[in-house]
Formats: sequence, structure tokens, C-alpha cells
Amino acid sequence: MTQPRYTPLAETLPASVPFVGPETQERQRRAPFEARLGANESIFGPSPKAIAAMQASLGDIWRYGDPESHDLRQALAAHHQISMDNVLVGEGIDGLLGYLVRLLVGPGDAVVTSLGAYPTFNYHVTGFGGVLHTVPYRDDHEDPAALFAKAREVDAKLVYLANPDNPMGSWHSGADLLAALDHLPAGCLLVLDEAYIDCAPAGTALPIDINDPRVIRTRTFSKAYGLAGARVGYVLGAADLISAFNKVRNHFGMNRSAQIGACAALEDQDWLAQVVAQIDTARARIAQIACDNGLSPLPSATNFVAIDCGRDGAFAAEVLKALVARGIFVRMPFAAPQNRCIRVSCGPEDQLQAFAAALPEALKEAQAKA
Repeated sequence: MTQPRYTPLAETLPASVPFVGPETQERQRRAPFEARLGANESIFGPSPKAIAAMQASLGDIWRYGDPESHDLRQALAAHHQISMDNVLVGEGIDGLLGYLVRLLVGPGDAVVTSLGAYPTFNYHVTGFGGVLHTVPYRDDHEDPAALFAKAREVDAKLVYLANPDNPMGSWHSGADLLAALDHLPAGCLLVLDEAYIDCAPAGTALPIDINDPRVIRTRTFSKAYGLAGARVGYVLGAADLISAFNKVRNHFGMNRSAQIGACAALEDQDWLAQVVAQIDTARARIAQIACDNGLSPLPSATNFVAIDCGRDGAFAAEVLKALVARGIFVRMPFAAPQNRCIRVSCGPEDQLQAFAAALPEALKEAQAKA
């Protein structure tokens, strides 16, 4: 029989994806989750204006989406007070990271990230033959000084840093990051993932000229804007780098209705402010649930809270397993020592109450196995 002739690189890669979705787990357990608190979606939902705009667009779904995402890029440029040339829209941050890595990373090229940081970035790097170098977190924060020092050591083309961070929820001030950039080696690009910036305190965003060639920033409509299923992300960066994406991107990758919905969501800043307030309330509620059970919530600038389970990763994994068995979908960091935590997304009170009811029994079950 004939077989496909895979590339030598593809032959070395596992047939896997970075995340196991809640739908997969529901099929495995043959029951739906009572509380979906693991994927950092906005359970509070998108703006009703975004929903209405997408619904109104469905009659024209026979049309391809605008391959330039002109209207959305124009709206984003106005929102950020920059040129359209500094904005590119893509299929979520995940898709945009793939394009960026394809542009800059070839077999053997060095890339630096934190051990335990967002795994989809790593997935793209290895998929294009790059070599990952990692540095540890410092006090549950990504460590810019260590990242940039490692980049200099290995002559890295890219450094990935999320601010605020996933999976820990920690953050650096934009001013501190700007100062740290003085130590980014020449020829290295900082990929600054700002997926959770809408949830963060004032002063967290990087205050940098949009055409500074050292940095590209990623943003999304999947978190506070509540459009995770629409897959709308965007990058902000120097015009030359933004233009280079047109060499490799899928020009019809953006869903037409998703573009329309994102425009409407961006216009409804009152809804965004309401959701951010709900996230703040939910973070406090999750922290209280953790404390009520003798656990330690970590400070968070995101739409989730990492909860220190007080032992090691094996114990936290048992807590997570017991919660899943009780219909509560949560996740946890995958690298030590961050994997001593479970990660709980913000949500409405009914879902948090389900978590609160399940956690004591999950802890008891995990302790019995310890």
C-alpha cells in the first residue's frame, strides 16, 4: 500500500493538541458539566448588540468574509488611536501565533518562553522545527529579566511573555516591562500576549510606541468580550511586521459573522465595563471559596483565579480529578511548582456555588488518596 510521505519534521511530532476540551471530557464521562469553569471563557456572555449583529448577518453567510477584515481593523485602529497599518485580525491569538512563528522560526531556531506558560505557543514553535528554551517562573510571575538573559544566551528569535499571565493570573506593570525591554537582545522579538488586558488594573498595558520594532502584542475578543467561539484575535505592531503576515496568513480564515460581531462588541464599551465588574466580583467570590476550604487564592489580573492547594502537583491533580467527577470543569498548570494550583474561571453565582459545594468533597477525596 502507498502511504503519505510526511516531512521528516512531521514524522517526529506527536499527534496531539495542547488542550483537552471540556466537550471531550463530557463525552468521556457521558454527562455534561454542571459548571464550566476551566477554559477562561466569559461565561457572562457577549454584548447583546454583538449577538444581534451576528444574527442579522446570517442571511448573507453565503458570502466570504472580507479577507482584509477592513471594517474591524478600522474600528480597532480608532479604538487604539493608531493606524490600520498597525493592526491585523486573525483566527484568535492561537492562529496569529501560528502565523508569527511561521514567519520567523525555522528548523533549529531558538525561541524562549517560561516553563509552564501558554502551551499553544510551544505547539507552533515545535511544529515549525524551532527549539524551545525555558526559564522558571519567579514567585508565580513570569521573569522578564531571566527570559531576556536566556534569549541573549541562545540567540533567540522570539521571546514569549504573557501579561497578565496564564495560568497564574499574575502581572507586571507596563512601566516595569518597558524598562526591562532595555535588556532584550538585538534581533529578538518580544511576543507580548495581552489576552487578559481588559481584566487587568490600570497601568498593566505596555506604554510603547506602536512602531517600536522590538514588540508585537496580541489581543483577543475571546475573554472579556465573550466571543471565544467566534475566534477573533488581533495583533498590534510595527507596520512592516504587520504587513509581513500577508505572506503566510489564511486570507479567508476570518468568519464573516465573527468580524461583524466583533465590531459590534467593540462599540459596546458599556457592556465590557459591566463584564469587567462581574469578573472582579467573581474573583473575590472564588478567593473566598478557597479560603473557606483552607486554600490560598493567588492575586489575579485575569478572568480566573489560581488556587494553591497547599501540596504538590500530584495532590492538585487529584483535587481536579475529583471536581471533574462531580461535574465541575476546571484546569491546572502543568509544570512544577505552579502545578500545586488549580485554576478556576470567573462565572455567575450559580456556577461558583456549584464549585463551592463540590470543593470540600473533592478535597476530602484527594486527602484520602494522599
